[in-house]
Amino acid sequence: MSDLNDYLVRSAAAISATVERDLTNEMERAASAVVTALSSGKALLIAGNGGSASDAIHIAGELVGRFLKERKAYNVVALPANAAVLTAWGNDYGFDTVFSRQVEAHGAAGGVLLAISTSGNSPSILAAAEQARTMGMTVIGLTGDTGGKLKPLSDILLNVPSSSTPIIQQGHLCLYHYLCEVVEARLSDG
Repeated sequence: MSDLNDYLVRSAAAISATVERDLTNEMERAASAVVTALSSGKALLIAGNGGSASDAIHIAGELVGRFLKERKAYNVVALPANAAVLTAWGNDYGFDTVFSRQVEAHGAAGGVLLAISTSGNSPSILAAAEQARTMGMTVIGLTGDTGGKLKPLSDILLNVPSSSTPIIQQGHLCLYHYLCEVVEARLSDG
């Protein structure tokens, strides 16, 4: 076990490595895709498991509620938030399709799926991305270093250069808070 300062140094190093990776173009494409979808009445769907499920709910809270500005609500759905769907579908058909089923229900061509997986290999996230692609949705992958199996299923990949799940999640927080800020600024200025 490391001490606090060592942990913070490792966290800062991952953020610095993300800066060095320069995801500026990918983030611009992600923000544009989300703004275009929301502006045209399409949904932003967000999926993730475990801590990434909490991140999905966090992002939806920022965009349905507010991030920095008072403005109208945006059409954003956190797929891990519906316990009845997760447990009923998971029990009857298996957990691997709990998100793809919801993408089928709530998604549409021109919409966006934000697929969060630190490894990029979560079966339920991969199935959701595959479903979104068949429906003509843009898939934004939010992953760790390599992107895993989610990389080829993503139209846009935002990957934090680390293999440590908690460190990746800390990088994800920075990336999705920035995404929320840009989306809110563009939609409320337009």
